[in-house]
Amino acid sequence: MIREGRKNRFWRTLLALDQLLNVVVFNGDEDETVSSNAGKAALQGRRWGCVLCRILDVFDRDHCTKAIEADEGKAL
Repeated sequence: MIREGRKNRFWRTLLALDQLLNVVVFNGDEDETVSSNAGKAALQGRRWGCVLCRILDVFDRDHCTKAIEADEGKAL
């Protein structure tokens, strides 16, 4: 069983990697996740955002919409 401290560190590490990927691959804001950036791009009709959000919908319906961080990255 994973101790609470390790579990918390694990999720924070995943979040940091998600944000790093957003910066390196998508030239996004350092405090925004890939899903939030993709959700905003999909709302603007950008192809890459629409495609990524459709893929993520297979695992979690409306994931990108739920993940949008209005106070991070580019404004809607």
